[in-house]
Formats: sequence, structure tokens, C-alpha cells
Amino acid sequence: MAITNEQVASDRFLRQLYADSYYPDHVVDKGKEILLRLCERIEAERPSDLAALYALTHAATEEFNLLEAEFEAAGSQIETVAREEIAEDFWRVAQAYGFEGADVEQLIATRDW
Repeated sequence: MAITNEQVASDRFLRQLYADSYYPDHVVDKGKEILLRLCERIEAERPSDLAALYALTHAATEEFNLLEAEFEAAGSQIETVAREEIAEDFWRVAQAYGFEGADVEQLIATRDW
């Protein structure tokens, strides 16, 4: 499914991670795919309220939890810079889809990182 939200479609997710060689691109690519799938799900399911949005973001956060092992296997980890960048991207996605009242901590409440 192609993303129709122009604001999200033109976004360069996880740009700080791509800019830092500490984060291997092949693993960051998987994180970007998680965020793009989240956008696709939001467009397909059209959550009507924050609770419905949070259900989607929590599922995507769980995918990031699993990705932590791949970062570690590649000699990296989801540490402070990565946590901030991922959280900011989740927040930007929520904003782009009209959820101005979304709480960034609640968006990623199921995180292990």
C-alpha cells in the first residue's frame, strides 16, 4: 500500500541514525520499515481516537523492541540518541495524521529500550 499522507511520504525517518556510522544502515532500514508500516496501518485502519492510535503505535514499538537484538548483533544498540530519534518520529507520525494531542511517551509506552 502506498502512503498517501504527503507529509509522511516525504519524511526521511531516522535521519540522525543514518547520519551516524554507529548505527548500521541495514538495521536502521528495518526501523524505517517499521515506521512506514505504521503509517500504512494508520491509513488503512483510520484510528478514530488516541486509544486506537496507541494500539497501533504500541505494536510498532514492539517491533522496535525485537530490533534491539539486531542492533546489538551489529555492535550497536538503541541508546539515548536512537531513543530520542525513534520517539520523535513516532510523534511526527501522530501529528501528521491529526493526533495533535498524542503523548510521545504513551506512543512508545511498550518500549524496552
